[in-house]
Amino acid sequence: MYVRHQPAESPPHAVLSTIPSDSHTWNLLFLQLILEEQGWEVTNLGACVPVSTLVTESAARPPGLIVVSTVNGHGAEEAPALARAVRVEPVLARVPLVIGGKLDTQGATVPDARPELTEAGFDAVLTGPNAVPRLLALLDSLSQRAHGRVHAHAAR
Repeated sequence: MYVRHQPAESPPHAVLSTIPSDSHTWNLLFLQLILEEQGWEVTNLGACVPVSTLVTESAARPPGLIVVSTVNGHGAEEAPALARAVRVEPVLARVPLVIGGKLDTQGATVPDARPELTEAGFDAVLTGPNAVPRLLALLDSLSQRAHGRVHAHAAR
């Protein structure tokens, strides 16, 4: 009996980055592990990523998610320009874009304290003790949406 093998569904792809001034990497490695444990393929751009590099790399292979993590306290200052640059690129205009970590030097953990980040184009601001659970919920939501699209497309 001949069994036809269907190609496995490719995993969702995420781009992981930080802001240009942030040289920390442990946060990126931690997030990469979380994303990979949830079934995502990750392109980790590393530390001190220029905005143009993030946009170019993401546009070359549009991901299902862009995650920006920062711990140097300058995220609130630098991230709005990053979000606007991502949103200007047509293929990235609707890609979910999230930011988290230490966004200011005061250590504020209330996402609503940073409306300029969502106004600039971030879909979620993940800070404080609920940041990881909120990221996991977002990943679950994106996975469910992707599977819904796959099943709807397969039904056609």
